[in-house]
Amino acid sequence: MTKELEQKFAKELEQHQNIIHKVCRSYTNNEAAHKDLFQEITIQLWKAYPKFRGESKFSTWMYRVAFNTAISLFRKKKRNVETTQIYDNLKELEYHDYDDSTDKQLKLLYDAIYSLNDIEKALALMYLEDKSYKEISKTLGISEVNARVKMNRTKTKLKNILNP
Repeated sequence: MTKELEQKFAKELEQHQNIIHKVCRSYTNNEAAHKDLFQEITIQLWKAYPKFRGESKFSTWMYRVAFNTAISLFRKKKRNVETTQIYDNLKELEYHDYDDSTDKQLKLLYDAIYSLNDIEKALALMYLEDKSYKEISKTLGISEVNARVKMNRTKTKLKNILNP
């Protein structure tokens, strides 16, 4: 990877790292697991970045890689993480802790999202990010109609969880 490409990746990653935090928060239930998953998603993004063609927004591509990494890692239930060399630009990337403790409603929402299945979690997070059904369907590899149907079911399920 060229120095210019490394710098571009580091800038994009730092700008959009809250996407990774949101995915991590939905698929983990403690800080250590959150940090491990954050690191694994970052590594997978780094490995895949040279293949990013820019046909979609960086954030859409980032969601897809993050969701796929989280889902596959936790479905397998094995935590063998392959290490990879971190280049100069990534060494300087500042990790920002994600603190959701100040907003109790947000914590309740994330707890409810955590209880959903993998696809429902992805749908809920992208919906909260105001992603269009077109972007959601592209990211998840399903039709727009299917995304709408699944989203309505997920909203109903979340309402039932939050208002028993």
